[in-house]
Amino acid sequence: MRIKKNIAVSDSGFVFNPTTGDSYSMNQVGREILNHLTNGRSLEEIKAVMTSEYDVDAASFEKYYFDFLSMLRQFELLDDGDEN
Repeated sequence: MRIKKNIAVSDSGFVFNPTTGDSYSMNQVGREILNHLTNGRSLEEIKAVMTSEYDVDAASFEKYYFDFLSMLRQFELLDDGDEN
């Protein structure tokens, strides 16, 4: 799963979708996950990094991850394609 190529993401977490004109703000964890998605990392790769850097177990991370993907999909920020 990847973020659409036309989506602009700043280092501060500001996300802009030029297709819809909508903008969003993400916290540090959201920015980090978004960065991993942009770089084409798989769920397993992202989960390994996030569970080692943050105090979260694998099952909880997966729940948060899929909730986050659902939000990105709702905001039309994801490219269609296979999911991680």
